[in-house]
Formats: sequence, structure tokens, C-alpha cells
Amino acid sequence: MARSPRPRRPRRRLPRALLVAGVIVAVVVVIAGIGVVGSLVTNLFQTLSATPPAVDTHIVAPDESKAAQAARSGDGDADEVAAAQWLSTQPTTYWLTPEIDPIDEVWDRIAHLAAEARDQKAAIAVAVYGLPDRDCGNHSAGGLDPDSYAQWTARIGDALRNASDVQKIVILEPDSIALSSSCGSVGDRAGYLREAVENIRGTNTWIYIDGGHSAWHPAAEMAGLIQAMGILSEVRGVALNVSNYQDTAAEFTYAHALSDLLGGTHAIIDTSRNGAGPAGSEWCNPSGRLVGSPSGSYGDGVIDTTLWIKPPGESDGECNGGPTAGTWWPAAAAELTREQR
Repeated sequence: MARSPRPRRPRRRLPRALLVAGVIVAVVVVIAGIGVVGSLVTNLFQTLSATPPAVDTHIVAPDESKAAQAARSGDGDADEVAAAQWLSTQPTTYWLTPEIDPIDEVWDRIAHLAAEARDQKAAIAVAVYGLPDRDCGNHSAGGLDPDSYAQWTARIGDALRNASDVQKIVILEPDSIALSSSCGSVGDRAGYLREAVENIRGTNTWIYIDGGHSAWHPAAEMAGLIQAMGILSEVRGVALNVSNYQDTAAEFTYAHALSDLLGGTHAIIDTSRNGAGPAGSEWCNPSGRLVGSPSGSYGDGVIDTTLWIKPPGESDGECNGGPTAGTWWPAAAAELTREQR
């Protein structure tokens, strides 16, 4: 006897709204996946294309420099105005200090420098200068307390990493290591600097720590102070002659001596005010000095490049007629540039 066919159960249709929601979710997942892959590819490309500073590296001529501010104001005699105008166009490191760029403002400063770097097809060069007990109470005394310093350097690091498409050169705390033995604060400073390096480092960010200069500590002594910081393996190298006047050739010799003692570390040399060489042992606003070779002029297998780090025209401190450290000094600017403009 033939069986009668079973009645078919009607298929349940998913509600239209549920189907639409599913499609939307699927599209979002695909887009998110594409975004993640795109981000990974971008990060990989930026990592692989990151290159350290070298001869012909071009850094920003900041429109917020004190030279640029003086040029816009037009104050001073004809030579002083001409000096400010000329210096305002020169690629020069910008100094981040908590007095001018505090925790809640330093991000915006770096973002502006990054925008300038893109416009000028240049790298950012900043000196980070806010260490607790900065300058050991000397002409540039100041800095932050330890907790605030940690916050400030973390903010700087965040802002630099946000400019992932720009090459960044960081001169970390000039004089901090060379002064550490005379300040009796080697251990404390090592801790602050280690934390700063951890906070600041990132892709295409090249950090140089203080290496003094050829007329300060003998190379072996300076190498020992640098090693005591415990951060050399985390940075590109050392910055030499910052805010000083030593001959470039002497600094090249010193850089090679340090590199030999420190396992091949690299160096960068400040040539902003060494055009006439040193004035004996005088380091605080010596007279008769000149600006040196422009940023990016020289380098070799150890020295990545030369750089203007100390902005010419800013005082070393209240000595030899100068105003407070870091203050724009029109007469000094005119003297330093007398053969260039």
C-alpha cells in the first residue's frame, strides 16, 4: 500500500530586519579587517622605511623659535633685526621646556612642529630639557618634580608617535650626564633618563643622550658616566658639544674615542656656535664667536651628522653681559651672524 507523502513544513524566513542587520555586521567586520590590515601594512612600511639622521638631513626651521619671534617683532637696530631675520630661516633644534611647553600644551607644540616638518619636507629636531634638578641649580636651573617629569615625557612621546610619518630627532637632556658626577646624583638621573627614554622612544624616533664635549670629561671618564645610566642600548647615540663652542674636528675625534669605548655607538654634534672655535675655557656667552656649519653638513660612520642644537642668539645665562639662560639676546645674535648676513 503506497504511503501518502508527508506534508512539508513551511520554511521559516528570517525577519528582514535581522537579515539587514547581519549584512551590516558582515560589512563592518570586513571593513574593520581591511582597516586592521591597512594599519599593519602602514606601520610595517614606516618601520622598514625609518632611517637615522645622516649628512644632508634637513630639519625644521621653526616659526615659533625665539629668532622668528624677534624677526616678527622688528625690535632692535638694523644689525639685530637682520640677524633675527636670518636666524629665523635656519634649520635649528626646538627646545621643549616645561616653562614654555608644560604638560597640557606640549602635545600641541609637537603637532605644530610636525605640520611644519611636512610642509618643509623636513625632520623634527627637539631638545627635551626639563629634568628634575636641571643644570644642578646653575644658570638653567629648574625642571620638574619626578612625577610631573614622567607625565611630561609621556606626553611628549605620545605626540611624537602620533607624527609617525615624520622623522624625529630627540636630544635628551643636554648636560644631564656630564654634570651628574659633580651634582652627586648619578643614580637619580639614571632613573629619570631611563623613564624618559621608555616614554619617548618610537618608530623613526632617534634619541641622543648627553655626551658632554671634548674639553670637559676625558673620553674614558665620560664613557663610564654614560654606561652608568644603563640606557645606551635603547638610544641611537650621544649628542656632543651641545651649547658649547668646541671645534668640529675636535668633536669628531672625541666621538670616535667614545664610540670605541661604548661598543660602536653613534653621535651627533652641535655646530650652531662653533664657527670661531672655543674661547679658552669660557663657556658662558664668550665674545667673538660665530655660527658654525649648517645642520647636516658633515658626518661619517660614527657621527650621523652635525646639527644646530643650541639656538644662536639665546643666552647661556647671566654672565658676560647676557640675560637669563634661554632668553633672546639681540646683540649676541648680531655678533654670531656678522659674517653670514
